[in-house]
Amino acid sequence: MSLEAWFTVTIVGLLFIALVKNLAPPDVIFLAATTVLAVAGIITPEEAFAGFSNTGMLTVAVLFVVVAGLRETGVLDYIGQHLLGKSRTERGVLLRLSGVVLPLSAFLNNTPIVAMFMPVVLDWSRRNQVSPSRLLIPLSYLAILGGTCTLIGTSTNLVINGLMIENGIPGLSLFEIARIGIPYAVIGIAYLFVTGSILLPERKELLEQLGESRREFLAEMQIQAGCRLIGQTIEQGGLRQLPGLFLIEIDRNGQIIAPALPDQRLELHDRLIFTGIISSIIELEKIPQLVPVADPDYEVSPRKQRRRRLCEAVISENSPLRGKTIRDAEFRAVYGAAVVAVHRSGKRVEKKIGDITLQSGDTLLLQTQPHFQRAHRHDPAFYLISDVENWRPLRSDRAWIAVSLLLMLILLMTTGVMPIVLSATLTAVLMVALGCISAGDARQSVEWQVLITIAAAFGVGTALQNSGAATVIAASLVEATREWGPIAAIAVIYLLGSIMTELITNNAAAVLMFPFCLETARLYQASPLPFLMTLILSASASFMTPIGYQTNMMVYGPGGYRFTDFLRIGTPLNLLLWIVAVVMIPWIWPF
Repeated sequence: MSLEAWFTVTIVGLLFIALVKNLAPPDVIFLAATTVLAVAGIITPEEAFAGFSNTGMLTVAVLFVVVAGLRETGVLDYIGQHLLGKSRTERGVLLRLSGVVLPLSAFLNNTPIVAMFMPVVLDWSRRNQVSPSRLLIPLSYLAILGGTCTLIGTSTNLVINGLMIENGIPGLSLFEIARIGIPYAVIGIAYLFVTGSILLPERKELLEQLGESRREFLAEMQIQAGCRLIGQTIEQGGLRQLPGLFLIEIDRNGQIIAPALPDQRLELHDRLIFTGIISSIIELEKIPQLVPVADPDYEVSPRKQRRRRLCEAVISENSPLRGKTIRDAEFRAVYGAAVVAVHRSGKRVEKKIGDITLQSGDTLLLQTQPHFQRAHRHDPAFYLISDVENWRPLRSDRAWIAVSLLLMLILLMTTGVMPIVLSATLTAVLMVALGCISAGDARQSVEWQVLITIAAAFGVGTALQNSGAATVIAASLVEATREWGPIAAIAVIYLLGSIMTELITNNAAAVLMFPFCLETARLYQASPLPFLMTLILSASASFMTPIGYQTNMMVYGPGGYRFTDFLRIGTPLNLLLWIVAVVMIPWIWPF
């Protein structure tokens, strides 16, 4: 190799070490490597930062906004709440997860999908005395497998497609990957069904270990006209699927129904008395036309709710509210707020929430005006006021618009009427313009660290090509596999890609392996497509470690997993899918 090639390989080696040892955030490491290679003259400044205008990277950016719009309007929550139904077995839950998570992750970012379904799985596990460690790894794996079924299923597919276009190779259609992705995913699901009961561990859920210290609020909610719960049983309405929530009783025109059994049907004007942790009370508040009745001034309209906030306020010793009932306290007149729920020193208050006489130390969950905390932080009526983190009202009145825009996006991508990046950008712009998400929330939904990592990784990939390092390494690969032909090269590329994606980000692994795939195809005088399809699958094959992919890390703690759990179930899966890819890809895309 030339001096430039050795220098580039050294920088890439140091980059790997820094990523594995977590010496700095991935975006900083890749930017540093790209900058050093540009300063050394191996790539031009234009080549160093060309990734920031790559269509694949830009498509990933605007799809973050599309997914956020679906989340803000409650579309993703609605799907999650209706998922598990009446399943009573692990396999029944896995089947339902497969039927919903797989198609969703084929079109949406995997991270919010796993974030949405994880609490549903945790609560089902708690109610059915099943360790969540039996289901959370499969949840993550299903999201990964679904991402291999369409071009927009994961950012890695879009990045490789963008690189293909830049190198003069025709881009992929929306469903071209599905020719291998669907059988690949089906075999992965079959593996989970067959081996899950054997290889998946039994672990105590982390949240269960901490459950006794959780603060429980008392809330009284009324079913109003238009609420989706009317006519449904408690089970069907998803009121048994929220973690840390218990329906104490139902007040139906003065008649008390207690205990409230899962098959009890709900009716218009029913008053439901709950006790639960704050996150579950907030989930109740997101159900349209299920309204807290402690305070008649509670804002019901989704449009008006967007101008309100949720705060926690602790009643002080000298508060003028002490000794008054919530109904008589007139929170709207005095504070511009409405009471949603009450917590009292871990004790359950045995009366209707509006009749509770406030005491020092009571914690109130309040719906307030935006500046409530700033206006009353020095008010002697309260010991403490704090905003509820990560809370925002759902734009449920815009849900139908969000679904229509998603269908429009799929139609545009399927028909090829306009380039994918323009279709995705148009959808994201309409999400903001039509009120599915605010401009500020749209900006915050973009994961800038991911985008910078992808863009900077392009510069490193270009350096591998410019320096000749990619040619030398690919030639060595061809020489080592020449006796067995290009199929052996595909096998090696998949193996290397799947190992790299466990050590660094999947997008970075794809960008770094891309030049090797092109050069290997050139040396074999073969079509680059089978090699690139191999790279698409291998870069997403993050099954063997929790650090290989963000959804694996998301389930790692709540499932109480150990590092070896991923190795035990992920390694056989990776080997099985390796065989599937090596056998099927040359058959679908001949050399």
